[in-house]
Amino acid sequence: MRLYNLKSVENIIDKYNAREGNIKTIEEGCLGYGFMVLYGEGLKTVIIKEIYINEWSSGHSIISYTKVPKKYLKYIN
Repeated sequence: MRLYNLKSVENIIDKYNAREGNIKTIEEGCLGYGFMVLYGEGLKTVIIKEIYINEWSSGHSIISYTKVPKKYLKYIN
């Protein structure tokens, strides 16, 4: 699994803000962004999850989908 840093996540969030996408925070993170769902009209759905590494650091997994998967629909409705 590839992990991304805070700057990469910030870049994705900035792009969704610029294109007027929706950003839903499901769970706050400790060292990072936690669990977020980004979606919007004409945009891919992006799932961001903070992954624990140790007491001092964490990374983020980023997965994008063309449609919102069924298991994430409950978070955005």
